[in-house]
Amino acid sequence: MALFELTLALLFCAVILAALARKVAAPYPAFLALAGAALAFLPHAPVVEIEPDLALALFVAPVLLDAAFDTSPRVLKRYAAPLISLVLIAVLLTTAAVAYVGWRLGLPLASSVALGAIVAPPDAVAAAAVLSQLRPPRRAMAILQSESLLNDATALLIYRASVTAAMGSLVLARAAPIFVFSALGSVALGYVLANIFQRFIPMMRDAASGTVLQFVTTFGVWILADRLGLSAVITMVVYAMTIARSAPRRLSARNRISSYSVWETAVFVLNVLAFILMGLQARPILDRLSGDSRSQAITLASAALATAIIVRLAWVLGSGAATRVVRRIVGAPPERGRDLRGDLLIGWCGMRGLITVAAALALPAAFPGRDPIVLAAFCVVLGTLVIQGLTLRPLMMFLRLEEDRSVEGEVSRGRVAIMQAALESLEAESSAAAGAAREFYGEAKSVAENSEAPQAMTDFDALRLRAIERQRNKLNKLRADGAIGDEAYHRLQEEIDWAELDAAPVGRFQPLMT
Repeated sequence: MALFELTLALLFCAVILAALARKVAAPYPAFLALAGAALAFLPHAPVVEIEPDLALALFVAPVLLDAAFDTSPRVLKRYAAPLISLVLIAVLLTTAAVAYVGWRLGLPLASSVALGAIVAPPDAVAAAAVLSQLRPPRRAMAILQSESLLNDATALLIYRASVTAAMGSLVLARAAPIFVFSALGSVALGYVLANIFQRFIPMMRDAASGTVLQFVTTFGVWILADRLGLSAVITMVVYAMTIARSAPRRLSARNRISSYSVWETAVFVLNVLAFILMGLQARPILDRLSGDSRSQAITLASAALATAIIVRLAWVLGSGAATRVVRRIVGAPPERGRDLRGDLLIGWCGMRGLITVAAALALPAAFPGRDPIVLAAFCVVLGTLVIQGLTLRPLMMFLRLEEDRSVEGEVSRGRVAIMQAALESLEAESSAAAGAAREFYGEAKSVAENSEAPQAMTDFDALRLRAIERQRNKLNKLRADGAIGDEAYHRLQEEIDWAELDAAPVGRFQPLMT
């Protein structure tokens, strides 16, 4: 009961911290990490352990699926070169550099590689929480969001191999054929399971059943791949990318709205639990370490933090400069956003988050050097979120990057086209209702032609919202007076809610995370 009460209190505090983070335009994971660190040093703080196998399935599987819905194949193709540079070369360089530091500071080689893989992948959620409010160059935002899914997969594959090797159940000389077979089988399994799942989507008529099915299948895919001896990470990425392309259009509007809201909330709760669990493990680790071991662990954590930040920044700036030199030599025109300022922004957006925390928590209890590795991972997460996350907004202001409104331009063109399609569907109609509909769509089309605010409220929407407010007041009075019962009240309330969502301008109902 005490643990349940503590969880409720922590979730309440997390909501307050998330609101504060939005207010100061900072990534909310930075505040969660600080709260986790503070919790670790509270007297009588409970010790909460989590099964290593559960940690990866619980935290990583839903995050990979969520990231897949934010990853565009078109963006992957357009920015293939910089993405390969980040998700492969930057991750490998960071893993190798941190592993070398760990090895020199006394960790076994396989454990050092595991530490490198744990701290290698940046978390796009932290960067997006700030950048979405600042309108950075579209190229930078697209690369950072697309990077998240793929660098997680790269780092976690290295992580699983190094953990297996450290526990003595993997012979590196024989690993390559096994890995190739596992990778091919994982790709096939992910694709097949995604196509099977999509056949069930139209059958789910109510939002609750559909959302539960999404969670069950997400965790089920991970567990099945793991039980079959395949790569759960590769299977999950392929599965997620496949359904992300077609599942949204198969869902009904009601189920789609519900699904997005629930998943956004779930990722938020997982972030809260992961940071709190990491914080609760920090104090017992420090207590178990002796004086010399504690000093070595703190040195390792500081070195890993510095290495992770420097390697990413150096690689992004160096590769960006080399690319621009080559483009000038071959006479290629300069690309918008592909300059030193854009590279500096991408390089500095290297905050670590949920994946790093989950991978550290998933280390087996008997893993060599587990305590200093977990402590180092937490310090890297905390350090990058505080140092980089809280300085990201000032950096944007210092770089004087122009606001990118290209998305608004696309929204304007698209909205004009769909309003015109609606008007064309009414050409043969001459009724009074058709006239009212024409007036509505015509006004919406006029608003959409303004690329600065293509989804602004029309005069008709303003009148609807005023009428809806009056309707809501009247409905509440009817129930208070006993004129209608609760069942009728809730049905009418839902009707008014959907009408308000339809009439309200974009931005009135803000997402949780931004």
